[in-house]
Amino acid sequence: MSATVQQTQGQPDTIVLIHGMWMTPRSWQGWIQRYEKAGYRVIAPTWPGLEGGVEALQKDPTPLNNLGVKDIVDHYERIIRALPTPPILMGHSFGGAFVQMLLDRGVGAAGVAIHSAPVKGVYTLPFTTIKSTASTLLNPANVKRHAPMTPEQFHYAFTNTLTQEESDEIYRTQYIPGSGRALFQGALANLTPRSEVTVNLRNDARAPLLFLSGDLDVILPASIQRENAKRYAKSKAVTEYVEVPGRSHYTVAQPGWEAIADQALSWAVEHAAARN
Repeated sequence: MSATVQQTQGQPDTIVLIHGMWMTPRSWQGWIQRYEKAGYRVIAPTWPGLEGGVEALQKDPTPLNNLGVKDIVDHYERIIRALPTPPILMGHSFGGAFVQMLLDRGVGAAGVAIHSAPVKGVYTLPFTTIKSTASTLLNPANVKRHAPMTPEQFHYAFTNTLTQEESDEIYRTQYIPGSGRALFQGALANLTPRSEVTVNLRNDARAPLLFLSGDLDVILPASIQRENAKRYAKSKAVTEYVEVPGRSHYTVAQPGWEAIADQALSWAVEHAAARN
């Protein structure tokens, strides 16, 4: 395992971590501590309206109702533009799609999309993705509601490399319901003329972007990330794809997460510096 890249003068000094659906910034706890120890300022904002935290949202998930993609990305853009210098952006799951959208908007020095949800123009749709989200998407009324997962669904979609008992503990301490509206927006992006989950795949000016995926991810398998990366082929901006064996969707806290964190940071620092 490589050591975390130490922050040095002239490189980005801030990292913004963006969580995904069914999670909060608590999922980044290890990454925050690791990066801060290496000298970085680390910011891990929650989605707008979810500041109450895991326990409060488990009891009352209504802040997730009607929360859409544009609401979330606009929220992060305001935070990032207020920083003194462009940060490194890292996003997991739906947060990976948000990183793509933010880079397209011209914010960020480099981006890493980890087990990313797809943006509009990606058509790969594995059966396991459908199975993981069907409980919400089969009922159109859920577009205005929060999108829950049972402990068994969470184990299948997120923590399939762990035991049910281990998964249940993570569910108890980290899981929150998702946003039905954002989930529908992502699932129907290719059928929506002005989808909020859209980026300019030919944007030559955007910052470098790395896709990190895992071969054991069920809800967002590597095939989705591979196609997403390939969709940037006509852009002159740097886009790279790396698939890591043995990683589930819970990769940011799955045992061995330190190597993933180091790999993400090393790539981002190198490519942000090369762009300047």
